[in-house]
Amino acid sequence: MIVAVDQASRQVLVLDGETAREAGPEAGPEAGPEAGPEAGPEAGPEADRLPVVWSWTADGDDRLADLEPARSWARPTEARDVVLDGEGSLLVTASGGLAALVDTATGTPIWATDLGTSVNPHSAELLPDGNVAVVASTAGWVRLYAASEGPRSTTYTEQELDGAHAVQWDEGAELLWVLGDDTLLALRVGGTPDIPSLTPERSIPLPEVGGHDLAAVRSAPGTFWLSTGDRLWRYDSHLDRFEAVGLGAEDSARGIKSVGSEPATGRLLTITPDHAGPCSWCTSAVTFHHPDGTLALTGTELYKARWWTTPLPGLGPTNRPR
Repeated sequence: MIVAVDQASRQVLVLDGETAREAGPEAGPEAGPEAGPEAGPEAGPEADRLPVVWSWTADGDDRLADLEPARSWARPTEARDVVLDGEGSLLVTASGGLAALVDTATGTPIWATDLGTSVNPHSAELLPDGNVAVVASTAGWVRLYAASEGPRSTTYTEQELDGAHAVQWDEGAELLWVLGDDTLLALRVGGTPDIPSLTPERSIPLPEVGGHDLAAVRSAPGTFWLSTGDRLWRYDSHLDRFEAVGLGAEDSARGIKSVGSEPATGRLLTITPDHAGPCSWCTSAVTFHHPDGTLALTGTELYKARWWTTPLPGLGPTNRPR
């Protein structure tokens, strides 16, 4: 399955895995036989045909009312599946200020905070102790929140990094990697879950400016996909080496907003703006590489998409927890 953030409908969309696997050069938004009007976002005339099996939004959720989701959930910037205490969860951020960890079985927010409209939360990561790291590109920092201490815990420790855009936990090295405009930073997490600390351990200049996304290569621990302004890279932290990754067309790696490889097959998934709609930083298609393919999602304005690897227990195409 694939998870995508759609800024048009202000929803997180989990897309059917079979449709993604079969996506080829002409793949369109056809849904499976069970998908009906309730399966997709209300984003346009093709919305009822999107291959959506589950979705989530902060809009209208009374459990988040104190965080003003009408404002704080504006322009969602991240959605990724994570595992907390053995159960699947959803981690989200939005430019409007919201960062949240959500139970995918019930849609219940486990932890959430509002960072305000001026910092631009861009991504987040869950640590093994239940705490949440959030990066903000405009503010230029990564914060590690003591999310394990309660649903509205606001205790955090902070490390500055210009243009902080992405964050990834390295389980083997027990390091928190953070991607900035021109630097890849490795942080050692210390302290306790209720009072965490961050200590810089490595600071690595990028081969070009414009760092945007960072994702683990699941088949090679300690190795990461990394996007910059014009290229996609594979970084080996053991060798401290960047290797440019070719995607076919000369400009196919330019401006990638998100990247990731499917754990089972290694197939790459990227989101790159198509500059065709009102959202100049979005697209209405998910692009695949090795093998190549495109999944068109008419009516959407996608900012990021990632492979979804955790189960959605008991949820069918029309189950949309709120």
